[in-house]
Amino acid sequence: MATRKTARSTTSQPTSKAASSAKKARGTERILAIDVGGTGLKAAIIDADGQMKTERVRVATPHPCTPAQLVDALFALVTPLVEQEPPTLMSIGFPGVVRDNRILTAPHFGVEGWHDIALADSLAQRLGGLPVRMINDAEMQGFAAIEGNGLEFVLTLGTGAGTAMFRDGELMPHLELAHHPVSNKGVAYDEYIGDAARGKVGNKRWNKRVEKVIGILDSLVNYDKLWIGGGNAARLKFDLPANVATVSNDAGIEGGARLWHPKSVRETRQLPEANQRTGHFK
Repeated sequence: MATRKTARSTTSQPTSKAASSAKKARGTERILAIDVGGTGLKAAIIDADGQMKTERVRVATPHPCTPAQLVDALFALVTPLVEQEPPTLMSIGFPGVVRDNRILTAPHFGVEGWHDIALADSLAQRLGGLPVRMINDAEMQGFAAIEGNGLEFVLTLGTGAGTAMFRDGELMPHLELAHHPVSNKGVAYDEYIGDAARGKVGNKRWNKRVEKVIGILDSLVNYDKLWIGGGNAARLKFDLPANVATVSNDAGIEGGARLWHPKSVRETRQLPEANQRTGHFK
């Protein structure tokens, strides 16, 4: 199975005073990165390059879960980290449709009470008004995986199936392909290759389903590279195509650094080199 490391490659030392100052400024960033999952909540303090400055902490996701209960659970989870390494920024990946820092859908938490929820701002206020950005969890994971060249697609295999698309390092509008039918019986990706399906049909049949989905996505997206993440990526047992690779489950946290890249979450054609993996943080 092809695997890639999510940590950024080391670049050469800057030679100019301006470059040295920029690198020093980047070194002061401490980002509280939170990965909200259907079964687990994970968090760590990372630096501007996605390297962890604390251990990753995890608790089970409460069920049932209201927005207020999730904020309480996240606050309890991250408080020890905040005391250990006071963050300057916060990034959140959430399993649903997120727009302008607000949750529009939360399929793993239920429909009732989860529309147009300012969860990021609510948690930020509990943490003293910390600047915060929140996007879909597959998109945040993708920021840690992508190389910034061509059309790159991300598929996460966890409680459900998350997806994200990037073009030359730029995040494309979010599509909830997890809810698109994958068979003539109307079964969606979430139900076909999600964790519940794996438990029901067993790992062998589940692997065959994932292999089928990879073929479908290749025909649908025509991606240059497919990155597969999430907790169940480690359960893949078949040979992946040459342009498909798995990423560490920590990518869901490490991508929180790239979320604060000035070119990561809005249209940018003017400075394409800034979107490259080695592009400047600021």
